[in-house]
Amino acid sequence: MPDSGNTDYVYHLYAVSDSKGLTVEMAANVAAAQFRDAKTEVQLFSNVNSKEEIDHILEKARSTNGIVIHSFVKHELSDYIWYEGRLSNVEVVNLLGPLLNRMSNYLNRLPAEKPGLFSQLNRDYFRRIETTDFAIKHDDGASVEDLEKAELVLLGVSRTFKTPLSVYLSYKGWFVANIPIVLDMPLPEIVYRLPPERVYCLMTNPNSLSRLRIVRNVYLKGLVPHYASLDHVRKELRYANYLFSTQPDWSTVKVTARPIEEIASNIVRIYRRKQKEMEKNTESQDDMQ
Repeated sequence: MPDSGNTDYVYHLYAVSDSKGLTVEMAANVAAAQFRDAKTEVQLFSNVNSKEEIDHILEKARSTNGIVIHSFVKHELSDYIWYEGRLSNVEVVNLLGPLLNRMSNYLNRLPAEKPGLFSQLNRDYFRRIETTDFAIKHDDGASVEDLEKAELVLLGVSRTFKTPLSVYLSYKGWFVANIPIVLDMPLPEIVYRLPPERVYCLMTNPNSLSRLRIVRNVYLKGLVPHYASLDHVRKELRYANYLFSTQPDWSTVKVTARPIEEIASNIVRIYRRKQKEMEKNTESQDDMQ
């Protein structure tokens, strides 16, 4: 994450366009000028017309914790940079989307008489509405009957940040569900039928978890006996670890003393790596046939 306390830190903005890109570059510079106490650098990529070029730009943005601002008119490129940006955990801003949305409402017609263009340019907005609604409906083990629709499923005992992680990742455009681990209670059978790259097991330190629960128990006025005791916490974590160990292809993610953003980035990074591995395996199998 960018170090906001470091006055020498340079924030990287990547302006991307499938034409000359003068508009998106100017917009990035005008916006950056409003933050005079931050050092910013705007780099323009013009005439971008291939997925390979987009991959290169996203890799640069990922390695520098940068942000990508684009003005793609071609919906194929707009759709691709949004999807790949999500996998790379890179913030992607569609410069034309909000403007076209307001203009469309004002003029009561679709831009350029191309319905596909309008829907693609606003896909990230509607996607966030959809994913946020999904996360709420699938919080804390609810609606497990359609769990296969989730892209990411978080498992963990109480107070391992399942809900805030679900909300944060849903805002990033992911369909996320979370399921609590309860001592001596089995997981829903459907979890074991999910592709393993979708399942993430949240683990933490028993001492840290006990301290978190003590604070929570004060709020609950002690209504849950033994909830915060170190002995009970250890039992829960041992049980959770047992459940996780039965599925070695599930991914374990440490959440102790880490901010939500860092944990979420780690989950996305693991998912991205596994997706790449699956793609390589598929290509290898195709070459052998």
